[in-house]
Amino acid sequence: MSTYSFTLIIDGPDLQDAEFVDALFEAGCDDALVGSTDGVQFLDFDREADTLGEAVLSAVGDVETVEEISVTRIADAGLITMADIASRTGRTRESVRLLVAGKRGPGGFPPPATDPRSRYRLWRAGEVEHWMRANLGEEAEWREDLFLAALNLGLEFRHQCSHLSQAEIADIRSLVDL
Repeated sequence: MSTYSFTLIIDGPDLQDAEFVDALFEAGCDDALVGSTDGVQFLDFDREADTLGEAVLSAVGDVETVEEISVTRIADAGLITMADIASRTGRTRESVRLLVAGKRGPGGFPPPATDPRSRYRLWRAGEVEHWMRANLGEEAEWREDLFLAALNLGLEFRHQCSHLSQAEIADIRSLVDL
């Protein structure tokens, strides 16, 4: 078993209220630190599990046993920087920058998930892994990133649906068709 660190963004009552912090502790979140920045509440976990996915799923389950609190997303799930790509692939940051710019390799590097004009761009790990394998023959096992990204999309979809009409939800579900 390993210890995994991750952050869950939550929605609910003010966690400065000791009653909710105690309830989270009793629910099994004794491995989390409660915090808030600019009105965004979060829980920083260091959770033991066999995989990161299991750790996150168990934490979400524990958090959501507390009435009025829900997990809206996993912070930075499935998103990586150029430095992360370099570290995971054993390449230099400059080598990755050249791949991204199309000045090395076959071109067609996946677009960033964030604004491509931003100085702080992020990529979807699964898209980068697929491109690296398909275009450079480099094997990298980022399966957990794919799972966390999909789980995060599910959490965000559920959260956004609370603000949509049933007709809008039906329209979106018809696009997803799972």
